[in-house]
Amino acid sequence: MAYLYLAIAIVAEVIGTSALKAAEGFTRPLPTVVVAVGYGAAFYFLSLALKVIPVGIAYAIWSGVGVALITLIGWLVFKQRLDAPAMLGVALIVAGVAVIHLFSSAGAR
Repeated sequence: MAYLYLAIAIVAEVIGTSALKAAEGFTRPLPTVVVAVGYGAAFYFLSLALKVIPVGIAYAIWSGVGVALITLIGWLVFKQRLDAPAMLGVALIVAGVAVIHLFSSAGAR
């Protein structure tokens, strides 16, 4: 269940972060509410996940998956260009998260 909470936290954070651009410095009310609700939900579900998952492991997964998803959204939705070094960097981040999740005993309970 803890990893489900972590997944929900990541998705909520990605939604909140994606809405930051549309909030235009918190001058647009609806996107600003989406940012606040997204981050609120993200931290709530992260706190639930941290009851079981060690903070270092949870944060590594949170940040790695979040970076990869935000990069993908930036490319698909905001038409941001990704060059080869950017794609390599994101791939290395994803690989690092996979190594932690698949091979590390630090997160095992």
